[in-house]
Amino acid sequence: MDPQIQRLVVTAIFGILAGWLGSFVVGSPRGGLIGYLIAGVLGSFVGSYLFQAMGWRTGLGGFLDNIVQAAIGAAIVLLVAKIFLA
Repeated sequence: MDPQIQRLVVTAIFGILAGWLGSFVVGSPRGGLIGYLIAGVLGSFVGSYLFQAMGWRTGLGGFLDNIVQAAIGAAIVLLVAKIFLA
């Protein structure tokens, strides 16, 4: 499998978990489980992009690094959604 595609798949899987984790910080999204999935997957891409663009590193390595990035991205997505959907 192409490494870029593999990274996208792994990021999306971690995003599902991150949506749930992000909901603890911001609050539950509308739509229950589907909301967690959407926020987490979008958040994983947002977090990954943000960390790469800013040159930030968590220093946790591997799995934990991806989860933290995705959870932060999911929290951002949930905050933006609450602002626009309120």
